[in-house]
Amino acid sequence: MNDDAAAGLQPGSVPYRRLLLALFAIGVATFAQLYSPQGLLPLIAVEQQITADQAALMVSAATLGLALGVIPWSYVGDAAGRKRAMMWAISLACLFAVLTVAVPTFSLALGMRFLEGFMLGGVPALAVAYLNEEVSSKVAAAAAGTYVSGTTVGGLLGRIVAAPVGEQLGWKLGMLVVTATAIVCVVVFLRLAPAAVNFTPRRSSLGEAAGALLGNLRSGALWVIYLQGFLTMGGFVAMYNYLGFHLAGPPYMMPVWLASLVFLAYLAGTFSSPRAGRMASRFGRRPVLLAGNLIMMAGVGLTLVPQIWVIILGMAVLTGGFFASHAVASGWAGSRAVAGRSQSASLYNLGYYAGSSVFGFLGGTFLHLGGWGGTVGMVLALTAASTLLAAVVLPRD
Repeated sequence: MNDDAAAGLQPGSVPYRRLLLALFAIGVATFAQLYSPQGLLPLIAVEQQITADQAALMVSAATLGLALGVIPWSYVGDAAGRKRAMMWAISLACLFAVLTVAVPTFSLALGMRFLEGFMLGGVPALAVAYLNEEVSSKVAAAAAGTYVSGTTVGGLLGRIVAAPVGEQLGWKLGMLVVTATAIVCVVVFLRLAPAAVNFTPRRSSLGEAAGALLGNLRSGALWVIYLQGFLTMGGFVAMYNYLGFHLAGPPYMMPVWLASLVFLAYLAGTFSSPRAGRMASRFGRRPVLLAGNLIMMAGVGLTLVPQIWVIILGMAVLTGGFFASHAVASGWAGSRAVAGRSQSASLYNLGYYAGSSVFGFLGGTFLHLGGWGGTVGMVLALTAASTLLAAVVLPRD
């Protein structure tokens, strides 16, 4: 390995730009599929004659599968290479996405969504590790922010494409159109992603694998970073899962296609995530993470104001704050690893998507018990807890 390779790809170089565009594309493909049912949940609930929290299992089943998939995929990536493992993961996910809309019952659809999520776990498990290995350490935080911005575009695309198509042609066709879009993004990734230069294949024994995971879990700071994902992502997904139900009821009575336009607030995350990465490189990670959490809480509170424009503003503010914090925390989990970078990133993603599954479902319980204010109260409590933990435990990195 020469000195240039060891230093990593530099900003402005063609391979650096190709890597960022490739990771942006696979981020879009992954998260468009993962969240495509979210804007369709009111339609699914009506068609299947189920409650809001039961309909939300279409999201929670996939995020649970993803949470369970990130650690196994991290070891596949260690042995087979990051790019190759991500290629197989996203390709199999597309297959299960098609099967989701092909099976005859809702229960089988949930099973296919779980398997789709498990395959999608290969992307967040490996993308940041791939990036951290190949780019210069001086720009790793900013580069990670660009990847996260791709995930926000994917989340937005999946929601605003699926909902209007689903309202006209049925929720299954809405999801299928998103899958077709994701396949195009997968082709872009395969054509642009450069070959790894700083990666050395390594097969881990079961004992080594367990040791790497447990080694990272002995770090109190890493525990708090993982909990950031668990708590804030859980609250974030709950907000988007149940906002459509809130807007479809009185006094708003909005149709699904119109309510889905609220997902344009995701663009705030596309804007904030790369900028948060650059600010973290300049001012340190902890202050940027704390600021992102506080901004998220402010946005959550604004959605209690019974005015549509204030609710939209609140969703934009909470989305920008959440993705700023996530961009910092996801990169921090890898850089602060004490026993395996990809394993630490996988533990962060395990917490992140486990939170999405658990609180994405429980938000519906709070909605049933206390209306929209109940869901908002749950999210504020989760975000406040994550902020307090970060302020007390995390170092001034």
